[in-house]
Amino acid sequence: MPSPEVITVGSAVLDRIYTLSNLPEPDGGAFVREHTTAVGGVAANVASGLAALGHDAGIITRLGADAADEIEADLRERGLDCTRVRTGPEESSYTLILRGPDGERMVVAGGRSVPSLRLDDADLEYIGGASTVFTSAYAPDPVVADLVAARERGAISLLAFDLAGPLAELEGRGTSPATIDRVLAVADLFVVSEVAARSYFGGRTEATADALAERDVSHAAVTRGDEGALLVDDDSVIDVPAFEVAAEDTTGAGDAFTAGLVHAWLLDDAAAADAGRFAAAGAALNCTAEGARGRLPTEADVRAFLDER
Repeated sequence: MPSPEVITVGSAVLDRIYTLSNLPEPDGGAFVREHTTAVGGVAANVASGLAALGHDAGIITRLGADAADEIEADLRERGLDCTRVRTGPEESSYTLILRGPDGERMVVAGGRSVPSLRLDDADLEYIGGASTVFTSAYAPDPVVADLVAARERGAISLLAFDLAGPLAELEGRGTSPATIDRVLAVADLFVVSEVAARSYFGGRTEATADALAERDVSHAAVTRGDEGALLVDDDSVIDVPAFEVAAEDTTGAGDAFTAGLVHAWLLDDAAAADAGRFAAAGAALNCTAEGARGRLPTEADVRAFLDER
């Protein structure tokens, strides 16, 4: 069987979402106004976003037995190839998403299925047939190291990477700083949020963009939430504003943005400014419905949105 065009590697989890009366201070409390459960995770969200944009997409992940059926059914419903999804006896990974009344969030992760993921020869053969492979710092360090090695020897055509969280959050469950150093040397797209940028690069957003330009990363993005993003295109830094929409939920906006960049910048080879606008539009549309994948847009949806602006 041929491999999908795009393969994501890492986290597919249950998102347990609690809307609170307030985000509590230490030793404080809050009241749960409503709660829902949905499938999320960076790898699942990016793969789903790319599938909605018309790509043949697959995912490599590890699920716990307690939630495997629910998560895999959702991934298949999104049109993802689940050939290399496996199940273990451990508790399935999950996130607790605490939302305050003004849209602010706190995210707490748990479970052991994703940290237990390892790649085997069949996985490496599977990803070798893809046009692009995506992973994030939430994937286990041995997994990311294997992907970096595959890119170094030319067994992966294009590698996209999201430094999804600060280093303290990654300790013991995600990618180590030494492996991130290796990623920077080979990644064809490197995405980092403001919080993760301060943790790894030790500076503000603009300084991070300059550092990425100096490291000769061909495509990079520093995301800034509702302030948009900075794109690094070789040695140029391009400011991409966010679009204003009536947002229902900003969970997953960054993953929708990343999917848009992979689609427009890596696969369609659009100019950086055009790719950034496309990705920002996709992220904005996804914010207009609840959940990390509340309204993942098609390419036609994004083009129509942009035509109106």
